[in-house]
Amino acid sequence: MPTMKFSPLLAVLFLTSLPGGQAAGPAHGAPWTIADPDLTLVPIASGSFTMGPGGAFGNPRLNLEFSPETRVTLTRPFWLGRTEVTQAQWQAVMGTSIQQQWEMPNGSSTAGSPPRGSKRELDGVGPDHPMYCVTWEEAMEFCRRLTARESAAGRLPAGHTFTLPTEAQWEYACRAGTTGDHAGNLDALGWYKENSGPIPIAHPVGRKQPNLWGLYDMHGNVPEWCSDWHGIYPGGEAVDPILEMYNHTRSVRGGSWFDDAEYVRSAHRADMLPDWRRLRARRPVGSVGIGFRVALTETAPASRTDAPALRSAKNPAMALPEKNASR
Repeated sequence: MPTMKFSPLLAVLFLTSLPGGQAAGPAHGAPWTIADPDLTLVPIASGSFTMGPGGAFGNPRLNLEFSPETRVTLTRPFWLGRTEVTQAQWQAVMGTSIQQQWEMPNGSSTAGSPPRGSKRELDGVGPDHPMYCVTWEEAMEFCRRLTARESAAGRLPAGHTFTLPTEAQWEYACRAGTTGDHAGNLDALGWYKENSGPIPIAHPVGRKQPNLWGLYDMHGNVPEWCSDWHGIYPGGEAVDPILEMYNHTRSVRGGSWFDDAEYVRSAHRADMLPDWRRLRARRPVGSVGIGFRVALTETAPASRTDAPALRSAKNPAMALPEKNASR
C-alpha cells in the first residue's frame, strides 16, 4: 500500500473482546482495520447536510440532478473505506485478477475471450491501483464475502455488515462538511482529466491529499458504486434515505480519471446497469471503469427496520429526465 498521512486521533483502534470470541464494535471516532486484506475504514459520525447540485456547475442537464436539493439527516454513524478497494484487496477476497475480470465475456459470468466489441485496454494495473471492471453485483459479493470471513473469525460484531454506502452516505462523506463543488482544491484531492496525464488512466490509491475526514480519491480516479437504485430525490427533508427501484440502474458516484471537473463534483450523479456484464451486446460506455469502496454499517434496531424508501419515480409531480445516464 502507498504511504499515507493519518491523523494520530484515527491511529488508535479501540477493540475489545466479548465472551465467546465475538468482537465488540469499535469506539465511535476510531477506525476499523482489517489485516487481510489490508483495509482501513474511517469513522463517519451521524449528521445532516444538503444533498444536491448547487455550485457553479449546477446544470441539471448534466447529472440527473433534476433532483432538487434535499436536506438529509443520517441518524447513525458508519465507517467508510479510506480508499477505493484496490486490485490486491479484490484478489485477496474474490480470487480473480483485474485481467480475469476484464476477460469475462458479455452474456456470461465466467472467464473466457475478451469482451465482444471492446477495443479498450486496461486503464491502470497494479496491486495499489483501484479495482474496476466490476459490476454492482460483484461489488456486493465482495462485501458479503468480507462480512462472512470477518464474522467467522470472530472479528466482526453481531449486527454489523460490510456493504456499499448509500448515495446519501457517499455524498455526506465526500463533502466532509464542505458545501462547494469539490471538498477543497480539486488538483490536490483527486485525479481527473486535467491532471491524469496525456493518456488519462487510473492511479494508485492514496497518492493525493485526503478530504477533511481522511478519505482519499473521493473525487475522480474511478467512479464508485453505491447501494441505492438510481432515481430522483424529492427535495425537502429526508432521514436515512434509500432510493428504491426506479429505472433498473444503480447509482454511481465520484467521477473518474477521464472526466472533466464538473463530473467529479461532490453532488454529481451517474448510474449504470447493476449487472452490465450479462448483456450480450456491446458493453455500456463507462461500465468497465467502475470501482467501489466498502462501508461498514450497523443493522437498524428492530424499531427502525425500514429506512425511508424514496419513491420519487412514482410521484406524478416529478418530471422524469430524458436519459438515465450522467452525460
